[in-house]
Amino acid sequence: MITIWACLCAGDVLLKREGPTLSLPVGDEPPVELQPWNVITTLAYPLAPATQALASTQTMAPPQTTTTAQKQTNRNGQDRCDSCQVKVVRLDRPVTEGEGLEMMNLRSSFDVLDSLDYAIAGKAAELIYWDSNTKFCGCCGAPMKFHTEISKRCTNCGKEVWPQLATAVIVRITRRDTDGTEEVLLVHANNFKRPYYGLVAGFVETGETLEEAVQREVREETGLTIKNIYYFGSQPWPYPCGLMVGFTAEYAAGDIRLQRSELSSGGWFTRESMPPIPGKSSIARRLIDDWLLQEQPESSPATSAVP
Repeated sequence: MITIWACLCAGDVLLKREGPTLSLPVGDEPPVELQPWNVITTLAYPLAPATQALASTQTMAPPQTTTTAQKQTNRNGQDRCDSCQVKVVRLDRPVTEGEGLEMMNLRSSFDVLDSLDYAIAGKAAELIYWDSNTKFCGCCGAPMKFHTEISKRCTNCGKEVWPQLATAVIVRITRRDTDGTEEVLLVHANNFKRPYYGLVAGFVETGETLEEAVQREVREETGLTIKNIYYFGSQPWPYPCGLMVGFTAEYAAGDIRLQRSELSSGGWFTRESMPPIPGKSSIARRLIDDWLLQEQPESSPATSAVP
């Protein structure tokens, strides 16, 4: 049985460096000394079909990118989906010592880990967040205890709880200008930490469908109405417990009136006039790249991206 360790501390994940490669530590014993109060949660390794789907939706892989089959093989050439388990641990403090060990921000790790390791680290982060926020029963206030690897039961009234996802929608909106040139709507949100432009997004509210959430968010944030809404793909977003559901849509009517409490700027952009856009770890970038690859003129300049 191969044991993979997902050890996290304050949003950083512990990684093992072997030459130029970074990965989650593997071994029968924890990669660092643990204290008696450090809870270890054991998870079954992701099933092959699920991880294949995750790998295909997380990246638009160029021909030279490692294939999913290759990513299912660990450093020793063993099939990690056959006999593996994952142990999740919340560390008390960052690891600053240890041969070949280093801490990295979870979001940054997307660019260096293979899709399987990143999926494990993301799920581990979500479980740690959920555990820290469900110490006591919401009905009677008694302590909650783990019942299964992803559920808890109240020690007094028996109420059971499971990790909950905050579902959000994100949409790529396009239109044809008067001369027939296709444009995409890009916006800069107030909470963006870097100077890139992304897509309209927002959380799904109680009692509405995903498509209704797309229409509402676009109307609230930009004043536009849209049509021809189609599902594009989804992405786990463990920051801290999200699921991003991507859509495409077409402009129907209206003039842009930005909701200044959410957006600082925005507008229509052609393929030749693209601003900096999100890095490849996000579904926003996949939606934008998908559009850029459609009918893109050969003379178009390279797109600027902010990682």
